[in-house]
Amino acid sequence: MAWDASIRRRWFGALALLAALAMLAAGETVLKDRLNDVALLLYWLVCLAFTLLAILLAFRDFRVVQDRLRREQRDLFAGTLKEIEADVRHKPRQGGRNASGQ
Repeated sequence: MAWDASIRRRWFGALALLAALAMLAAGETVLKDRLNDVALLLYWLVCLAFTLLAILLAFRDFRVVQDRLRREQRDLFAGTLKEIEADVRHKPRQGGRNASGQ
């Protein structure tokens, strides 16, 4: 199964967020009284790093989706204009008037 970049990015972000959530739960329950001061500080710094990584990946995904949407809107607009121009060129003139409007 081939994964494109957006699926990989979203899975990686979800795993980073899940790791931060698991560390939060473990740090507030099981490890709270078991770690000394330095180990506890390092533990929470790693938890913070996972959280920041998840946030950065979410912002990156937002930018990619926003750029893709902007590109698709531009393409749709250009395609619609081309269709209108083609319809105008191929539409037979009505009313028996010539090109000068007489």
